[in-house]
Amino acid sequence: MTSHELTLENIKKGIKNPTRVLDEIILDYLYRTPMVGLNSIRTFGTNVFDQEWDVLVVLDTARVDALQLVSDEYDFIQEVGSIWSVGGASAEWLARTFDESHEKEIQNTAFLSAQSHVQEILDSKIQYSGENRPLPLKTLRLMPTVDIDDLGKAEYLFNFETIGEEGPFGHIEGNTPPEYVTDRGIAVGREQDFDRLILQYHQPHTPWFSQALSEGRELEYHEYDWWNYYYETGDTDSIWEAYISDLRYVLDDIETLLDNLNAEKVVITADHGESFGEYGILGHKLGSLHPQIRKVPWVVTTAEDKETYEPTVAEPDNEKMSRDELNSQLKALGYKV
Repeated sequence: MTSHELTLENIKKGIKNPTRVLDEIILDYLYRTPMVGLNSIRTFGTNVFDQEWDVLVVLDTARVDALQLVSDEYDFIQEVGSIWSVGGASAEWLARTFDESHEKEIQNTAFLSAQSHVQEILDSKIQYSGENRPLPLKTLRLMPTVDIDDLGKAEYLFNFETIGEEGPFGHIEGNTPPEYVTDRGIAVGREQDFDRLILQYHQPHTPWFSQALSEGRELEYHEYDWWNYYYETGDTDSIWEAYISDLRYVLDDIETLLDNLNAEKVVITADHGESFGEYGILGHKLGSLHPQIRKVPWVVTTAEDKETYEPTVAEPDNEKMSRDELNSQLKALGYKV
């Protein structure tokens, strides 16, 4: 989601980068919004509830080629397959995945998420709001989405270490660290009985903070605002390095997860991918059919509880963020609201 307000700053950016106007305004309304509408009628992509798995690990913005690049570093990745996602961005993936036609499976599924769009789409139902929201997001109201209470269990892990709040696992400028998802995933997997468990990590979505965390420094320009950095410098090497670093950061934690759960079939996938300039497109958007965005990894593996980790994080109380808090959180994560 991006801001389309006709401000002097945006006009200057548009003059400097005409392709940005095409991407952020024209394509949003003439191409992506109609695609969201069509997706509500006939699903584009594979709904994960139509596949077989016991535990589904969902990464945010993970590309197929990125996972292939690092696959030989992780024993639990034998082959990187792929499917087509049902959404071009997290909000669309949530609305189309948790649809009424899969309510029976959803009712006995535990969903633990570090992605704050869960509250927006399944709880607050912001797509039905009369607020000044981007048209592609409002179009999600056409999708028959279940309510948050229809899930067997839901945990708002994005309440841990929100933007500007430094905790034991993270960085004050980053997003919810993967350790919280892993910790709660192990606890729920061991202690509670659900047919299926979905764990949604925020990595490798920006801001990319793993390098800054390891080096004990503040985030650099390309790590917290890579779009503008790219438009100003054209440097993709630094961007890709930071992105891959955060992908490794979350995969390291998933290794801990797989050593502390019993699950015959675990699948690692993503809600959507990310475009780093292919076909002139940056990032990811609702309604996009861009292949680097809609084609996501599908890695089949297994988990065995070797009891090498003991959970320490208390279950979140699912307290809702206020509208202002959500806006601040999403803006800091690169979503302009």
